[in-house]
Amino acid sequence: MGKAISGYRDDLDLQNLIDYIQKKFECCGVHSYKDWSQNIYFECQDSNPSLERCAVPFSCCIQKDQEAAITSVLNSMCGYGTQNLRSWKADSLIYIEGCLEKIVGWGQRNLLLVAGLAIGLFFLEILVFSMAVMLIYQIDFIIQKRKSTRRRGPEK
Repeated sequence: MGKAISGYRDDLDLQNLIDYIQKKFECCGVHSYKDWSQNIYFECQDSNPSLERCAVPFSCCIQKDQEAAITSVLNSMCGYGTQNLRSWKADSLIYIEGCLEKIVGWGQRNLLLVAGLAIGLFFLEILVFSMAVMLIYQIDFIIQKRKSTRRRGPEK
């Protein structure tokens, strides 16, 4: 996920995936919101000329009112300058917890679901593999049968 943060602005699909994860799990970064300094656009250095210096993506921002957020215009600049803030101050503006802990916690709470899906996919793979083997044997049987009927030749 750290590499994904580094390439956040380089790949639109990756950007959408990270934004979805951060909104869904209400988190920001891998371990904390400060992880966004790993991205060259969000890096919190004075030498960084980017407008997003010391910022976090809008998906880290806390939506005050969910219903109003649907009907109003999205403030994509809500995370600007938040990396400079202390965690207790940034707490009211953005999610400060990292996504790794939240995703691991979700996995632990839904372990039976994840295990059931994994076992189901495993048996599906075995079924498809066995059907492919059966098809290969059927094709081989038909080829052998045609070869044997050609050797005999036409009967008069």
